[in-house]
Parts: sequence; structure tokens; C-alpha cells
Amino acid sequence: MSINGNTSNLCLMTGNANLELAKKIADRIGVDIFDTFVGRFNNGETQVMINKSIRGKDIFIVNPTCQPVNDNLMDLLIMADACKRASAHSITAVVPYYAYARQDRKTRGREPISAKLVANLIVAAGITRVLTVDLHAGQIQGFFDIPVDHLRAAPVLADYFNSKNFGEDLVVVSPDLGGVTRARKLADYVKAPIAIIEKRRPRPGEAEVMSIIGDVKGKVALMIDDIVDTAGSLCEGAKSLKKLGAKKVIAACTHAVLSNNAVEKIDNSDIEQLVITDTIPLPPEKFSPKITVLSMAPAIGDVILSIQSHRSVSLLFK
Repeated sequence: MSINGNTSNLCLMTGNANLELAKKIADRIGVDIFDTFVGRFNNGETQVMINKSIRGKDIFIVNPTCQPVNDNLMDLLIMADACKRASAHSITAVVPYYAYARQDRKTRGREPISAKLVANLIVAAGITRVLTVDLHAGQIQGFFDIPVDHLRAAPVLADYFNSKNFGEDLVVVSPDLGGVTRARKLADYVKAPIAIIEKRRPRPGEAEVMSIIGDVKGKVALMIDDIVDTAGSLCEGAKSLKKLGAKKVIAACTHAVLSNNAVEKIDNSDIEQLVITDTIPLPPEKFSPKITVLSMAPAIGDVILSIQSHRSVSLLFK
């Protein structure tokens, strides 16, 4: 059940990145999507028209920066600029998937830190708060000089897996050393032990499994990650888990980028089920009987109501 909140001054807008998610959020909080046009001029530039007064309103713009990344990012920035110039009281960017998050530091000379650049652009556009889900690197919150509400998908995923009653057979697996904290969080929710896949990347987009830390023999291995892109890490991890005696391998990822032939890889892999959320829309050509989609709309909607009512966000998942 949705929490109660005062929506009299709330305006929910959306770009074109994830209309279905925006509609579900609107239903959750009990408002209509505000009358806004986001399109293209003939030369490809973003065109935004806000068709009613928003003076003094609290604006929430739902627009994940998924593919086409740069188009959706520019749509968000230009919508924010339009709202600022129309005298909105506040502008919250609801960005369930934050693009460029994997470019959060320099790993070699002459590299950009694109995640910081995007944060700068968001603030410069007049956005006063950001609401996002499962940042690839939590420290990206510190790139902003405005409040950032960072939701976790773990409670939503845990509710689903707890309903499956795997019991003591379940083990949560981190696909790399960097994801241990994420795996531990989910493991706490589902009351399961964890295992860790140690891997190396010989080149970007490729992964090679070196070893697995933990006991997976005879277990249902649940691999958890924030992003599934090429699906190489998950598929190689599943193969190794099966070799070590896991009786079933399932995977859960918040953001389903699924680039190139990722779905085909998953369909032909040892992964029996991939559970994702709708932070990124799943187009029809990427549907698969192995893929299950859970919605983040109820959680996002409840956070929006908490922000609007000046109530604690962190208490929602406790």
C-alpha cells in the first residue's frame, strides 16, 4: 500500500526514456503525468514545451539516462532548464538508471571522469535534488552539491526471492570482488550465505573467472549485480558455478542494459532465470522466457511522496 502524501503542489513529468515506468509511478502516487511535450526539431535538437503554468510547483522529472544515452540525458537537462525558467519551486530529477556511472575514476592516463561531468551538468541545469537507483559506485553521490536519494533494489529483489522458498539451499554470489557489499546486503534480506567469484578483465567487456570463494555445491546460486550489459560476466560465472556443483544458477540485476547479443548469450547459458527491474525499459526484441521483470515504481513513488512530505526516505525500507 502506498504511503500517504500531499500531492497538491506536485507535478510529475516524464521524457521519452521510460514512459511505462513513469505511468506506474503516477498511478502509485495518485497524480496524472503533467502536460509536457518532449520531441525533436528537424535538426535533431531537443524540443520541450510545458503546456501549463508550473510557477511555484515542485517538479519531479522521470527520465533514466538509458539508450539512446545522450538523447535522454539532454532531454532531462533541457526539461530541467525549462522548469527553472518557468519559476518552478523545486526540480527533482528521478533518474532510475544513471548513465556514465562506470566512468567514476581515472584508471589510466588521459581518461575523463564522465560521471562527475554528468553530475555537474545536472546541477547546472537547475535540478535541486536527484533520486536514483543502485548507482554503480555509491561515491558518485559525493559528485553532487545537491541532495541525492539513493534507492536500493535489494528489498524488491529480496521480496521476490523470499516468495520462492529456496530455504537453506540458497547462496548469494557476487560476480566480482567489487560487488561483495551488494551481495551481502541481499544475503541479509534473504538470510543466505555468500560466495564470491574472483575474475579479471583482459579487455573491456570481457571477463575471465579465476576462482570462486565459498561453497556452492548442491546450492541454488543467486548471482547479484547492478548492471547486466553484455552479460559476459554472468554467463561465465554461471558456467563456473555449475562446474563446481551448483544445482541451479539464477541471476538478478537492477539495470538491464542488455547490449548487442546479451539476451542470446543468456538464453544459451547455464542461467535458468534472470530477474531484472524496470529502471530501463525492456523492448520487445529483448523479451525472453528466462527474463522476469520486477517494477521499481512502488518504491520510487513512495520515496517521491516522502520527499514531498519532508519525511525520512531511509525509513521506508526498514
